[in-house]
Amino acid sequence: MSKRGGGGSGFAPPGRDRENPVAKGRCATIERTARFLNVQLGRCVTVSSQANQPLNPDSDSMIQVQNLRKVFGSKVAVDDVSFTVEKGQVLGFLGPNGAGKSTSMRMVTGYFRPTAGSISIGGVNMLEDPETAKRSIGYLPENAPLYSDMTVASFLGFCAEMRGLTGAAKSKAVDRVLELCFLGSVRNQSVDTLSKGYRHRTCFAQSIIHDPDVLILDEPTDGLDPNQKHEVRGLIKRMGENKAIIFSTHILEEVEAACSRAIIIDRGRVVADGTPEQLKKSVPGCNSLDEVFRSITRPDTVK
Repeated sequence: MSKRGGGGSGFAPPGRDRENPVAKGRCATIERTARFLNVQLGRCVTVSSQANQPLNPDSDSMIQVQNLRKVFGSKVAVDDVSFTVEKGQVLGFLGPNGAGKSTSMRMVTGYFRPTAGSISIGGVNMLEDPETAKRSIGYLPENAPLYSDMTVASFLGFCAEMRGLTGAAKSKAVDRVLELCFLGSVRNQSVDTLSKGYRHRTCFAQSIIHDPDVLILDEPTDGLDPNQKHEVRGLIKRMGENKAIIFSTHILEEVEAACSRAIIIDRGRVVADGTPEQLKKSVPGCNSLDEVFRSITRPDTVK
């Protein structure tokens, strides 16, 4: 992939002219990709010395969220949400549709600015120094963008470049995530020919291309078959040994399979926080996470 010079600082696929209307549409999509990758175009490699505050790799508390609130017009989507995630923890983020899970995760990644509250990633304030904080985050959004005319390997190479990796480091990163995400058999296959499961795994691979300390995963097993779900859950659990991971899911069995802790959010507020075993014991008469979930959350049909 080439980096365009001149006044612009964005990345563009080779052979594309920004003045061409088709290329302009592609450039807009590239900028959208950059937002999802949580980098700022042209500023992912070089940052000012003032902003380049080192993250503390030995700090256990990698994610700190305090009194987070997000309001859209008259709707309160997230209301006074607080939690921490330490290195070595996998936090399951549970809740009914519309509970505020994705909105909370987008604020943690810096994609949305909160109405109120604070977010710290590895000791770096997301609101005051987003560039530095975002460099340690890998993000799998709910609807991650893909380029259908790229191969899997070229797309991941493009994402690696946007993360500041070049040359041998880029090649090594691409090979690593192809192996981790079981994509070796389709590395040279174009994205538009992939099954839904392989497309989703390709999106997952871009989130870990730079080996981040923090992973934010929005429904990472969506669209996968049972065998693929099992593989990805195992991968998340293994990565959680030395990373801080948040992932949202509607599948309660995934919490028991991969999470060391879980939060249940309902109508924008945290209603439960604990290990899977603690949550099962938190409501008298409930013997499973499914029963606990249904007893403390309200269906979206209830106003």
